[in-house]
Amino acid sequence: MKNNIKTSIRKFFKTSEGTLFIIFLFVFALMSVLSPGKFLSPINMESMAYQIPEFGILALSMMLVIMTGGMNLSLTFSAALGMIIGGLVMSNLYTANHGALLAVTVGIATMFGIAALCGLFNGWIIALFGVTPMIATLGSSTLFEGICLNITHGGAISGFPMIFIAIGNSTFLKIPIPMWIFFIVVVFCWLLLERSKLGKSIEIIGCNPIAARYSGIRVKRVLIKTYLIGGILAGIAAMIMASRYNSAKESYGSSYLLQSVAACVLGGTDINGGSGKVAGTIIAVLILQVISSGLNIFGLNRYLTTVITGLVLIAVLTIHFIISIKKRNVQ
Repeated sequence: MKNNIKTSIRKFFKTSEGTLFIIFLFVFALMSVLSPGKFLSPINMESMAYQIPEFGILALSMMLVIMTGGMNLSLTFSAALGMIIGGLVMSNLYTANHGALLAVTVGIATMFGIAALCGLFNGWIIALFGVTPMIATLGSSTLFEGICLNITHGGAISGFPMIFIAIGNSTFLKIPIPMWIFFIVVVFCWLLLERSKLGKSIEIIGCNPIAARYSGIRVKRVLIKTYLIGGILAGIAAMIMASRYNSAKESYGSSYLLQSVAACVLGGTDINGGSGKVAGTIIAVLILQVISSGLNIFGLNRYLTTVITGLVLIAVLTIHFIISIKKRNVQ
């Protein structure tokens, strides 16, 4: 039994995910040594535990889309639109004395529904009309942002019941509720990619959509389903953010767009599609979150996090590009 465990551990550390995990341990140890009193404090650990789920879920949503060879530049505004409309419905129902439980139930369902419709809209344009994913989602990003601003006029939606606020700020068995939600999403995504027909179809389409079509895969249907699932995941992230902040605004989560792409690429997802691992994406999310928290603790400009994320993304893409050229030359 012990030998099997040791063998499994050795195999893991020989994989790209294992290497990434070593990098995570190094970054975590570095931040701990540089500022042990602040970085390892219960307050900072708790803060990261509440931030990781919303970032991680958005990164997983982006990963699914990238695996098809696509891109979703409207991801964060899909979440924002669901958050705002769902929050508005919830607030109005609660103010009208329809009961906290009913208001929360309908509000959350609306968040999921609107975000899912945003994903469906993207998938529909891309699959049925053949619009390039980056162009299609860039346009829908502007559309969703415009709708958000027209509803809120730049302000925030608030007035949520305490039962909803508890979702993003409470714990269960001493673990934040958002982290439990994150665990469920991670398991779902792993089962989707590793154990389902849809997951295999996503990989095949990302590798070669023409070959996928000739092999009997309904490419358009798979693309629409993928963007739809991505939209639902955005809705879950929107629920967590609205609950944690006790309000809904179009700018919430906007910084996660670049970070989610960086997490996917850093985690081993091929930017051209065809391959991606849930474990790699999650470890990359942890690395970026530790770096972000460390920079905040050191009192550096918070915008520097975006600069570093961009540099990491460029570096990783460059490395992947060089490796792919070397492989072609060898072949």
